[in-house]
Amino acid sequence: MLFRIKRSSMLLLAVSLLLMAIVAGCGGNPESSAAGSTKDSSIRSITMSWPRDVGTMNPHTYNPSQLFAQSMVYDPLVHYGQNGKLEPALAESWAISKDGKVYTFKLRPNVKFSDGSPFNAAIVKKNFDAVMLHKATHNWLGLVSVIAKTEAVNDLTFRMTLTEPYYPALQDLSVVRPFRFLGAAGFPDNGDTATGVKAPIGTGAWVLADYKQDEYAVFKRNPNYWGKAPALDQVTVKIIPDAETRVAAFEKGELDLIYGEGVISLDAFKQLRDNPDYVTKLSDPVGTRSLLLNSSNPKLADVRVRLALQQGFNKQAMVEGITSGLEQPAATILPKNYPYTNVELKSVAYDVQHAQALLDEAGWKLPAGGTVRQKDGQSLEFELIYDKTDPIQKAMAETIQAEWSAIGVKVNLTGVELTVQIKRLRANDFDLYFWYNYGAPYDPHSFINVVANKGFGVAETLSAMPNKAALDQQIREALSSTDETKRQELYRSILSTLQEQSAIVPISYVKKTAVYHKNIASFEFPANRDENAFFGITLSKQ
Repeated sequence: MLFRIKRSSMLLLAVSLLLMAIVAGCGGNPESSAAGSTKDSSIRSITMSWPRDVGTMNPHTYNPSQLFAQSMVYDPLVHYGQNGKLEPALAESWAISKDGKVYTFKLRPNVKFSDGSPFNAAIVKKNFDAVMLHKATHNWLGLVSVIAKTEAVNDLTFRMTLTEPYYPALQDLSVVRPFRFLGAAGFPDNGDTATGVKAPIGTGAWVLADYKQDEYAVFKRNPNYWGKAPALDQVTVKIIPDAETRVAAFEKGELDLIYGEGVISLDAFKQLRDNPDYVTKLSDPVGTRSLLLNSSNPKLADVRVRLALQQGFNKQAMVEGITSGLEQPAATILPKNYPYTNVELKSVAYDVQHAQALLDEAGWKLPAGGTVRQKDGQSLEFELIYDKTDPIQKAMAETIQAEWSAIGVKVNLTGVELTVQIKRLRANDFDLYFWYNYGAPYDPHSFINVVANKGFGVAETLSAMPNKAALDQQIREALSSTDETKRQELYRSILSTLQEQSAIVPISYVKKTAVYHKNIASFEFPANRDENAFFGITLSKQ
């Protein structure tokens, strides 16, 4: 008995020493690893900022985990490349059955997780099973609702069978979450990753080497990475919630790079752009800032009223004035750099006289001496809700309020917290609402999915459109079509109908910004809106 106790004590001591060595090797001294410290010139590294903590690094869950960080550690089966091209990642090839229901993936051989364990079909299925345990959480992604079963056919063959054809299946597998892969040692004992993960073990190019919540995260290159290694050895992410503080840290040289959407004000970006010591970049459009006109409101059910509102404000002047040209006025609901969206659509031009004529025709008359149009004893009056923390939304709301006043439409502005804004959208509790599409690789299929299906707020907004049932049928056909030519025609018709109905008013194309010091020789925005940008970074020779 005494021997067993001594043996157990020795084993416990050995394990403790081993863990201490691992922690020391991976984390190092937090003071030397944290952003802002003196860099080792032999390490090719950059320091960037992010507004919030990187989160739990669970590949199958959402907030507070940050998409760019999840994409550093975890890989997809399929990669979304430039111009929407789907490229091999952890799956080196795939085959789709003629009926569009069975997808067979040949996995890349000799891939290892960051802990050295093998990547194979069994671990792919284990990850799929963990996601499908919580279908309700993930059903925003169309693929989740049509997966019938998954199989590990052999070590390097994974098969996914659908209940019905769903053409964007591969695009849905390329998104950052939830279909990315955690190593076996990272799973909790119950196999349910919704309860947390033991460690962020992935096949991606990076491993989380050091971390202090709400202060910094240090990512180092994964020595087991299967692909071409990035040019950087290390990326330090410094958590700076305040945009002005972020800019000050950059100007002091504490940061090499700031990039993302809305991470600094447009005024700050312009000032940094004008400084010859820095380099700035704007991405291609990653999404559209639109205004939803809720057709379930009887006043907005008439397409003439909706079209008049769209014609009744100078979009070009508003966007250029508020964003100083950093955003581009949007002529269509979706940018043309997504699959199936490069179609010719009739844009709606600024035309105050025609807008007034349409409102007159719809029965909304301006009473003698009055400033607000009337019909059947009602005023043409709406509430526009906006995110009160978003200065661009606020400025655009005030501009729209003033311009529509000139055509006899009263707009009351209500600034709310983002969470309240989203809640009111889903409850269909609004007249006018700023809305953004999802971007690549989610669109255009995720966009048309929310147009057709209730629960996200957009379908409800369009409910009074006279041709809504026919539109929904076209969307179902497009998502299940296995005929590429037919699918293109369906998208053309769907986008044309939405453009004509003016219930979703495109305002501007949102772009990512990047500003960096000249120690960075090159920077490229990824095609996937949510992927990290570190593969496209090289450093200047020193």
